[in-house]
Amino acid sequence: MHRRFDTTPAVSKIMASIKSIETRPELLLRKNLWKQGLRGYRKYPKLPGRPDLCFPTQKLVIFVDGCFWHGCPSHCRLPKKNADYWTQKIACNQERDLRINRELQSNGFAVLRIWEHDITGNVLQVIQQVEKLLAAG
Repeated sequence: MHRRFDTTPAVSKIMASIKSIETRPELLLRKNLWKQGLRGYRKYPKLPGRPDLCFPTQKLVIFVDGCFWHGCPSHCRLPKKNADYWTQKIACNQERDLRINRELQSNGFAVLRIWEHDITGNVLQVIQQVEKLLAAG
């Protein structure tokens, strides 16, 4: 488990302002799913890990993973302050992601994890991935 550090009120305010739902990449993904006629998804269903989207009929769940919080190999840059804490925190997040994936898959769901930079970089390619999985499901 990770340990907590005492932080200044300014740092606490910044961390509290970081959104975990309705982020820009999520909104961009949903807008483009809708534009492509891919409807029938549910937002934040009550499933393990609380996926960002779920297509219940096709049993597909989608997570939009932030590059920092989930340790993107291309974009995650750890802060120099409290580096040990952040290394451990992100490793715990990654372990939890794997555990959630296995749990959902054992319940018959296909799991798609998308990096935020993939959505902002080429959302149409992401939509094609989603379409393939929906067609297969």
